[in-house]
Amino acid sequence: MDFMTVPKRLPDAIRDKSELLEPQIGPLPTILVWGRICKTKPNRTIMVLGATGAGKSTLINGMINYILGVRWDDSYRFKLVDEGQGKTQAESQTSEATVYKINYREEFQIPHSLTIIDTPGFGDTRGIERDKEITQQLQRLFTQKSGVSEIDIVCFVTQSALARLTPTQKYVFDSVLSIFGKDVAENIRILVTFADGQRPPVLEAINASGVPCPKTDDGLPAHFKFNNSALFAYNQSSDDEEGGFDEMFWNMGLRSMKRFFAALNQITTKSLTMTNEVLRERQQLEVSVENLQIQVRVGLAKLEEVKETAEKIKEHEAEITRNENFEFEVTVTHPDKEDISGSGNYITNCQQCHHTCHYPCGIPNDSDKSGCAAMGSDGNCRECPKKCIWSVHYNQKYRWVYKEVKEKRTVKELKEKYLKAKEAKSPIQALISKLKDEYKLVQNQVVELMKKSSRCLNRLKEIALKPNPLSTPEYIDMLIESEKSEHKLGWKKRVQALTHMREKAEMMAKVERGETLLQTSVTGTTDSKQDQTKTSTNAVKDQTKTDSNEKGQNSEHHTVQDSDKDHGTDQVLNQDHEN
Repeated sequence: MDFMTVPKRLPDAIRDKSELLEPQIGPLPTILVWGRICKTKPNRTIMVLGATGAGKSTLINGMINYILGVRWDDSYRFKLVDEGQGKTQAESQTSEATVYKINYREEFQIPHSLTIIDTPGFGDTRGIERDKEITQQLQRLFTQKSGVSEIDIVCFVTQSALARLTPTQKYVFDSVLSIFGKDVAENIRILVTFADGQRPPVLEAINASGVPCPKTDDGLPAHFKFNNSALFAYNQSSDDEEGGFDEMFWNMGLRSMKRFFAALNQITTKSLTMTNEVLRERQQLEVSVENLQIQVRVGLAKLEEVKETAEKIKEHEAEITRNENFEFEVTVTHPDKEDISGSGNYITNCQQCHHTCHYPCGIPNDSDKSGCAAMGSDGNCRECPKKCIWSVHYNQKYRWVYKEVKEKRTVKELKEKYLKAKEAKSPIQALISKLKDEYKLVQNQVVELMKKSSRCLNRLKEIALKPNPLSTPEYIDMLIESEKSEHKLGWKKRVQALTHMREKAEMMAKVERGETLLQTSVTGTTDSKQDQTKTSTNAVKDQTKTDSNEKGQNSEHHTVQDSDKDHGTDQVLNQDHEN
């Protein structure tokens, strides 16, 4: 007797055979591809973001079961995201940004292919350095050829019951939104998890926090409600009442998914070009501020060296006149190697300048250093003193730091180092002048870094959806106080990282205000701190306005050098050394 072959339902067929490819290994986030590419159907891309424990992984698993048409009474469920074992709720179950490319097949419940970008949870116990890693992963994903270049919906996943955002929760919202360009605002949707039939309290909290996203007619953030509690529930329960509730939640989940994917089809796809620029500017700003902090310390140390040398020469002038080999001791700053082999971080060092241009850097391979945030579009480094080509930069097991050491000197050695034969008539004055020139060189490098940082800040104001919350000292103070009061596991380490970040935020705030960064607290100074600030402010602002104007550049450098004279340093350095 012949029987007709009954075709299997799509989910049954997939259960028997999956076409999951191996993940890529390397700096690009993991990409998992399901099915063969369907050229006749469009592709939609969604990004799923949120705090640790918001329910992102379960939501994505709910999506794949909906897409494949899994029914309540089926004896199986699919998991696209494996949350893993042995991790606490305080740590994100998803450790790396992962891209799931689900290619269209007949019997799909949606009329297109789907790309899901699953991100690790922001704000877990590993702190702000971990959040920075996530941002770097997304930047690589958006810029690599095999990555993602456009997006349809940015899904911000949050729990329904949050009636008020704690400082940490607000930080998560602001951190996520600061990644994107302003043009993505209308593509943001709130996905509310653990929801019931009532209005989710979190929507009012989101409104109060100023999240930029489209609003419904009643003024609430555009959102979708989900309750995935029945997704993996046992569907063969003998308790009719319990089984009835689970099936009810299952059906609610189906309706929510149907509404979500229907809305997805109506949204205009956005390019990630502006978002890429935001990420690039943020990384460049981070590198510039890091180097600015170093150069300010070097500048202050150099100033002290000049002062101390001048004072020692003046103090022992008689002995020096009689004996050029007379020794005196000064404090100087020398570059030194600091081992980072156990940190797990990558670095970009310039071999020609012996300078750390970017640390930590997200690029491990020397052959890929052209993509480091320190490199300009012309392939040259923007951070090392000689602006060297990218190919002389390497990932190494140490970074260059500056350390103060005591050093013995003689006037004879200083003359040989700094003076030419024609300057021998007034060697002491010429020597002091050369030392001052060294300080002015560092001072000008600081101004250059200030200009660069200022340009980044101004551009980010124009294009970023939200400011980086960690660029504001007051915001960081709020997070520090929150960590201290909550006392969650690892809070001391997070406070330490936040304190370090606050120093950078203070530096950015000073750059934005145009304040002078090389204060020279010299005895006998005649100018006021207000005048110093005004001088530095005008120098940076004038240069920002006239970057392409050579006259403006010369004027700016002249202003900085003159401000050094105003600092009263010359009262010590320009002593009359003639007998």
